Amino acid sequence: MDKKLQDAMNEQVTAEYEAALLYRQLAYTMEAQSFPGFASWFAEQAQEECDHAEKFATHLIDRGHDVTLHTVALDAPSIDSPLAAFKAALEHERKVSAMIRNIAGIADEVKDFDSRSLITWFLDEQISEEATVSEIVDQLTLVGNDGSGLLRLDSGLGQRNDSSN
Repeated sequence: MDKKLQDAMNEQVTAEYEAALLYRQLAYTMEAQSFPGFASWFAEQAQEECDHAEKFATHLIDRGHDVTLHTVALDAPSIDSPLAAFKAALEHERKVSAMIRNIAGIADEVKDFDSRSLITWFLDEQISEEATVSEIVDQLTLVGNDGSGLLRLDSGLGQRNDSSN
């Protein structure tokens, strides 16, 4: 594997753990604001991001390379509402998507065909991630400060049960 691609994948492992910490922070914040469903959704998302880090790490190890974790920097956003929490999540997903597109570009540049299936999986996953969070942002925007609407969304998102990633 080309060193440039290896370095980008190592950075992605760290970025996925950073995303997990962000989602864990958002889960704590939603729990503190008495939104257990939103908190549960973010907690599930945090675990999913750890699983994503493992996918990249396993790929590196399977190809004979070391995994090197870098410093994880979390600037915990100031969140005063579920809408603000999901907007922060959407912004972060867009950042992660850009990083994965960069990895795809590097893999193409260095003709690393063995990484294609992993990268394609992540490109598809990020489309899904952004669409899901964007839809939640739209729904939260629609209900605004309506208590019953917020509680209905909170209850619905609390039913999330992902084990596919």
